[in-house]
Amino acid sequence: MRVIIAGAGIGGLATALALHAAGHEVSVFEAAREILPLGVGINLLPHAAQILAELGLLDDLVAQGVATRELVYFNRLGQRVWGEPRGVLAGHAAPQISLPRGVLQSVLLEAAIARLGPEHVVCDRRLAGFDQDQRQVTGRFVSAGGEAFTLPADILVAADGIHSFARSAFYPGEDPPIYSGRILWRATTLAAPFLTGASMIMAGHQDQKFVAYPISAPRADGRQQINWIAELRIAQSLRREDWNRRGALEDFLPRFEDWRFDWLDVPGLIEGAEAVYEYPMVDRDPLPRWSHGRVTLLGDAAHPMYPIGSNGASQAILDARALAQALAANAEPAAGLAAYEQARLSATAAIVLANRGNGPEQCMQLAQERAPGGFERIEDVFAPGELEAMAARYKVLTGLRPKEVSR
Repeated sequence: MRVIIAGAGIGGLATALALHAAGHEVSVFEAAREILPLGVGINLLPHAAQILAELGLLDDLVAQGVATRELVYFNRLGQRVWGEPRGVLAGHAAPQISLPRGVLQSVLLEAAIARLGPEHVVCDRRLAGFDQDQRQVTGRFVSAGGEAFTLPADILVAADGIHSFARSAFYPGEDPPIYSGRILWRATTLAAPFLTGASMIMAGHQDQKFVAYPISAPRADGRQQINWIAELRIAQSLRREDWNRRGALEDFLPRFEDWRFDWLDVPGLIEGAEAVYEYPMVDRDPLPRWSHGRVTLLGDAAHPMYPIGSNGASQAILDARALAQALAANAEPAAGLAAYEQARLSATAAIVLANRGNGPEQCMQLAQERAPGGFERIEDVFAPGELEAMAARYKVLTGLRPKEVSR
């Protein structure tokens, strides 16, 4: 099949590579004039990493990131609530990889250019419309300068983000993205390793949280690049979400000044960053359908969700594989897109809703509610097996089947 993909983000590029590997003729169009390695850190979950391994990309990603050993939750006092091994240590075939978002984007982009051909990965082409009939769909694109461009294909995949043109065309009355009431400040800092040197930690509760994990191996001086996220409940945000808006330390650092634990100096990590970026945490309500004839949605265009549980990019990569499988099983394009939607819509809708309830991070919220002043023994706060069950339920929900877990 001839496939047009609108959007050269992680979901769009992963889809291009998966469909190309399945024998389809694929062209990718990106609205930005240049695809730059923007953003800070990202986590790639094992089931998504396995898909990229099948595409021959895993070695490059592991070499430029960190194979995460464990995920550990703490309360606001730095007391351990729950922890579990990750990736191959939890029995998965592929690791969980923490790495710079720009590295993941670049690896996917370079592979797409090499495999599809540079003429099939085109920048400065924003999706501006589409027309379809029983025989084909024609995508209409425009450049920043107003130049129009059209291309016919068998299907059009809109992977054009949370402000997707195709989504707005299908649902013109949909409200803007829904603000969660929380703001994220994100950055990276060169600092000494903490815990295992390959640990991902979350501390606090739903109104005040800090996340940190390394995204590079230690340098010669012993320091490594640490990605961190500070999160606070802020009553109102009127600013459009943008991963590249600069943030100000005075807006959030005072709330974390006393978060100095014996295993991590949170204010020191914050103050060591060269640049901080601010982002209002938003999502959208799940849709009743993604596929309309020969056009479908994918990734954030289909199911934007809170960045909880490291699922945003990973679920987009799972979309890519599901779409390739659906098209392989259905020779008729519209039937293939309908099968893809059936495989993925309800699964991702459940994650969107679970993340609104804090997903696996609810253990920190419960620790705050039940023991706001801290605890001597976690067994006095949670019933036997409660934490294990909480973690396992979320893994089943997200397709990351529970393997071996430990406290």
